[in-house]
Amino acid sequence: MNIEKTDNVCNEQVFGSIFTANSKTIFNYIYYKFGNEEKAYDAVQEAFVKLWENCSKVPPEKAKSFVYKVANNLYLNVIKAEKIRLKYADKSAKTTNETPEFIMEETQFKEKLDRALESLPENQRTTFLLNRIDGKKYAEIAEMEGVSVKAIEKRMHLALKTLRDKIDGI
Repeated sequence: MNIEKTDNVCNEQVFGSIFTANSKTIFNYIYYKFGNEEKAYDAVQEAFVKLWENCSKVPPEKAKSFVYKVANNLYLNVIKAEKIRLKYADKSAKTTNETPEFIMEETQFKEKLDRALESLPENQRTTFLLNRIDGKKYAEIAEMEGVSVKAIEKRMHLALKTLRDKIDGI
């Protein structure tokens, strides 16, 4: 791709397309690490502000990895000060025709799953959620994390093994 000098990150259309193409995925990536929507949103916003502030120094083809790196570094700075816990909340009020026994079993299973996910090391949990919830391929996760595809395969294997051991019937 031949990029003209006017096609740099300082061009609002280029910056906007980078934001549109990557902000949701970066948000999910950081959210899985933070376990907190507000902090993930803040990290993504701050990362894109830093991209804008450095727009003349960052070529468009490097912008995605720049934003990932900045957002991840913001995350690392926060975890130095805080204990991270992944929280899951079903915010939607719903009615059901299920039996009370089914609802109780479902609730117990969800609690068991939450505890099992929380017990995973952060890198395995992030890999598992990016793959299974966001549908990201191992190569995409490897790029986000800055590791090899083999490392992602190993993380996923270990995460699945741990989840199977902790949750009967998975």
